[in-house]
Amino acid sequence: MDILTILKIIFAIATVATGLLALIKPTAVYGFTGIKAEGARGISEIRAIFGGLFIALGVAPFIFGETAYLVLGLGYLVIAVVRLASIFIDRSRDSSNWISLGIEILFGVILILR
Repeated sequence: MDILTILKIIFAIATVATGLLALIKPTAVYGFTGIKAEGARGISEIRAIFGGLFIALGVAPFIFGETAYLVLGLGYLVIAVVRLASIFIDRSRDSSNWISLGIEILFGVILILR
């Protein structure tokens, strides 16, 4: 197994882990996103989107194969593009936003490489 494949597997597992954290402990999401759940509806959204969707996207390559890594990578790259625009439009230049951007670009690029 080559290093690229190993990295893709690690990044997919990290995506699942992020989803599991959001699903099991939705209040922890605030620490790495700045999103605070207000009431049951907000907690439900965090569980569904950050939990369910991240778990599904991270598990998909193990079910559907190599093409699903491309979808996961595309997802991270689109998130990165939107985040970059938001950093400037919303003047949200705190260090955690830049760190998230870097991680999203890294994950996205690695996941779409063949």
